[in-house]
Amino acid sequence: APGAVQCPDGESECPESSTCCVMPSGTWGCCPMPEASCCPDKVHCCPRATVCDLAHGRCLAPTGQRPLGTKFPARKRQSQPWLPVVLGQVTCPDGRSACPDGATCCQLPSGHYGCCPLQNAVCCSDRLHCCPQGTACDLERSKCTSVPGPAVPLARLAAATAGNARVVWCDDRTSCPDGNTCCQLSSGKWGCCPLEQAVCCPDHVHCCPQGYTCDPEGGSCLQGGARVPWHEKTPARMWGRQGGDIGDVKCDDGTTCPDGSTCCQLSSGKWGCCP
Repeated sequence: APGAVQCPDGESECPESSTCCVMPSGTWGCCPMPEASCCPDKVHCCPRATVCDLAHGRCLAPTGQRPLGTKFPARKRQSQPWLPVVLGQVTCPDGRSACPDGATCCQLPSGHYGCCPLQNAVCCSDRLHCCPQGTACDLERSKCTSVPGPAVPLARLAAATAGNARVVWCDDRTSCPDGNTCCQLSSGKWGCCPLEQAVCCPDHVHCCPQGYTCDPEGGSCLQGGARVPWHEKTPARMWGRQGGDIGDVKCDDGTTCPDGSTCCQLSSGKWGCCP
């Protein structure tokens, strides 16, 4: 396909701006970053010029640390079109679905992918819920359990999307993806925490699940004896006065058309753009 990255076997390819890395099965996979570092566990990858720190689940760089990326299987050449790799999105293993940055792709009962609003989350066997990293799904009690420490509520999966998702409004011109919480950044602007009804930490950088408290010294979230990793916020999306990205035309809360065009409904009921 035009712009695709060809893997060394000559038969597999990855989307544009991604990197071919070997998977645990020995087949080729795709890291959703250009010129990425393939981690030795053959599951994760890191941005260019960073080092995999698998023991602590992070990528190390002279300027700080970044979260590990997760690979998805490469496809054989001349297959179905790839979903474009978009900065700020997590591409799911099917290569055609995507979740917001900081979320985890989990399969739904339909077999399609859904989005868990937690990074590196545990996908529950009912294909409806998920739990924070380091915990286990207790479906009978509808809790996430960790040893030691109290249980935390299960998180609900949301449908993945290949287009615009519904949003959470921070003010009349700023929004976050659905399932996020608006938290102010140190700059005073709005940021997005990838958790519903999250606790915004006082450092204006991190956030914690509902019911937890921020522990700046430990760099984590606390509830009783339970400790889970905290999340880093991302900048919120700015909308123009009519909605959409600055200059765009807003059709509804999650759909926009380019500036200078008109929103018209399609026969499917979805919005289309007349130029």
